[in-house]
Amino acid sequence: MNGKTITILFLGVLFLGCIQENNTKVLVVKEIEYQGSADIEKAAQLLEQQTELHKINTLNWEAFPYLPDVAFRIGHHNNEIWIKYYIDEAHVLARRTETNSATHKDSCLEFFLDPKGDGNYYNFEVNAIGTVHLAYGPGIGKRTFIDPSLIKEKIRVESSLGDTPFDELPGVRKWEMTLIIPSEILVYDSGIQFSQLQSRANFFKCGDESAVPHYLSWNSIATDRPNFHTPQFFGRILFE
Repeated sequence: MNGKTITILFLGVLFLGCIQENNTKVLVVKEIEYQGSADIEKAAQLLEQQTELHKINTLNWEAFPYLPDVAFRIGHHNNEIWIKYYIDEAHVLARRTETNSATHKDSCLEFFLDPKGDGNYYNFEVNAIGTVHLAYGPGIGKRTFIDPSLIKEKIRVESSLGDTPFDELPGVRKWEMTLIIPSEILVYDSGIQFSQLQSRANFFKCGDESAVPHYLSWNSIATDRPNFHTPQFFGRILFE
C-alpha cells in the first residue's frame, strides 16, 4: 500500500476517530529513505525516485469547469513534509510577494493539514513564485495567521518560475514547485512527530484572478460554491 492513493467509500462510517461522509481518499505518506538532511533540490530528487504521483483533478462546481493538469508527490523525512507539484495550465499569474497575502488569487497550490484529525487545520497556500500564506484554526472565519518571520525562516519553497512577480507569462504552461514543511511550523502542535501519524488533509489548485478562475481538489467537496475550508471533506493521510 506504500505511496498509493486508495479510494474507500464511507457512508457515515467512523474511521480512525473521524466521521467520514461521501467518497474519501486515503493517502499513505512514504518515509523517504535517506541519511542526513537534504537541501530542497535533493528533496525534489528523492521524491521523484521514491514516491508515486497523485492527481489534483476533482471538479466540484459546475460553474468552474476548467481543469488544468495538476499532480504532486509527497513524502516525509527528518520530521519534515516534502511535496513536489507539477502544473500545466493555460494562464499563470503571480502578483503577490508579501507573506500571508491573498495568494489564492494568483495561480496557487494549497495543502490543508489537520494533524490530529480534530477539525483544527493549517492552510498552506503558495503562489507560483513561492509566496506563502499560512494560518490555523477550525474554519474559514476562525483563522490565526502564523508569524511571517517564522514562515520565512522555517518553510523552504522553490518554484521553476523563480520569485519575481508577474501578471501573466505568455506562452508558459508548465511549472513545478517543491515545498518543505518542518514540524516546527505547526506551532499549535508543539512536539508533533510525523512518523506513524494519522491525519486528515486535502490538496487544492486554484486561481481566483487568473484569466480562467478554477478550483480543483484532491478529495471531493460537497458544497454549493467553492470553499476549501471544509475539514469535513478532507481525506485521510497516513504517515509511515
